Amino acid sequence: MKMGGSTQLQRVIGYFHGTIFLFSIIIGAGIFVAPKGVLKYSSLNVGVSLSIWAACAVVSTMAALSHAELGTTFPRSGAQYYFLKRSLGPFIAFFYLWINLFSTPAGIAARGLLLAGYITQPFYPGCFVPEMPKKCLALAILWCLGILNARGVKEVTWFQTVSTVVKMTVLCFVSVTGLVLVVRGRKENLDRFEKAFDGEVPNASQIAEAFLQGLYAYSGWGVLVRIAGELKNPSETIPKCVITALTLVALIYLLVNVSYIAVLTPREIISSDLILLINYVGFTDWIQLGLMMTGLLKLRYQEPHLSRPYKVRLPFVFGTIAVSLFLVLTPVIKSPQMHHIYVLLFILSGLLFYLPFVHFNLGSTYFNKITCFLQLLLNVSPADDTDEYISTEETLQKNPPETPAKKE
Repeated sequence: MKMGGSTQLQRVIGYFHGTIFLFSIIIGAGIFVAPKGVLKYSSLNVGVSLSIWAACAVVSTMAALSHAELGTTFPRSGAQYYFLKRSLGPFIAFFYLWINLFSTPAGIAARGLLLAGYITQPFYPGCFVPEMPKKCLALAILWCLGILNARGVKEVTWFQTVSTVVKMTVLCFVSVTGLVLVVRGRKENLDRFEKAFDGEVPNASQIAEAFLQGLYAYSGWGVLVRIAGELKNPSETIPKCVITALTLVALIYLLVNVSYIAVLTPREIISSDLILLINYVGFTDWIQLGLMMTGLLKLRYQEPHLSRPYKVRLPFVFGTIAVSLFLVLTPVIKSPQMHHIYVLLFILSGLLFYLPFVHFNLGSTYFNKITCFLQLLLNVSPADDTDEYISTEETLQKNPPETPAKKE
């Protein structure tokens, strides 16, 4: 849309559609695989596992409300990158893009493999699915989704609506089945809850790993900040949507986990591929979130008069930073694994690209030509005059235009 001679997105998403959109993004494949990882790292302790699921809901809500300040202060698409560049500098902003360049495809790959595994499992009863057919089917699914996204927004919206209905139908069926078994009071189902905390208690490192697994199922709550430029009144819409959607998601997840435990033994639940891949994604996600919260505090100090239509309470910000440090540092210090080293080496490898191509600006002419070519090929363009647009919004909020008096 053209506004004042510049390209800007239309603000067409309100509270209802924002809540439905956020709900459908969070409710994904994670709930079908994350319970396995949570139970594994909870030392098969049912009570600890359910407690971690409830705590993950609280942590996700706290982090989402803290994160919402970014989208309301800078109400535009891609707010995270702009915010990090403004608060912590281009170096940190580059690493945010560098991590997302690989962590986002890794998350999509995990979901594709999970879906392919569930589809092919009935053809291999009583044994594990071979890797080759599962990977080929996952690749085919990703290609189909890519083609669907390229066709337009209407097709994507239709597909998202249908897939959300299917997922909710499955989750409701699982929840009702498990609750019926619990209510009927069969001894083998109730014993797992009566002795919920009798198992081995996990150590701090295992609890951190369990949280990473559980929080993976809640991931996606930051999507509204990414599309803040398309939301009506972001300062009110984002916090309301976050609280409503995460409350519903937390209730469904707890019911589903109760049903899992009522039907299956803990050892039957924990059989999975994918647990390690979820750890990779969660580890990098919480590094980024910790940096964003640090930048939020720094910007509060550096620019105290910056227009902030929604200001999160500082205990939420400090709490999110504390959780980030716990989830990232505890496994590395207490029980370091090779995949932690791989992740850190991958993050630092971004220096090989940042120093020559960003800091020293080598080959900028060629990269500009490539960027222009891709924008023309894919028919995409960033919004114009970002700084000027935000400054104009701040001025309008402080000094709204006067309404001309009606002539008698």
